[in-house]
Amino acid sequence: MKKIREFNFSKARRVTPQENQMFREAIEKTFHIKRRSRGRPPKEQDKYQDIHIRLHPKAIQWARTQAKKKGIGYQTIINETLLHHAA
Repeated sequence: MKKIREFNFSKARRVTPQENQMFREAIEKTFHIKRRSRGRPPKEQDKYQDIHIRLHPKAIQWARTQAKKKGIGYQTIINETLLHHAA
């Protein structure tokens, strides 16, 4: 009988979420360790809205300079400036 050198991935199936949960519980029970969840935590939906705008390079340079002086992000400077003028 010939040895198969490579696995035929076309015949493979995905692990179901139920199987994944079962494996997680078995690992925790067997090794007495809690596995950390993977990936980024979910964002707060109501706090900010994701938009994309085009700004003049001088405006961006000003925001970056101010941000460097204050030790915060330049997008925070832009947001604070817009909120100040909107109020």
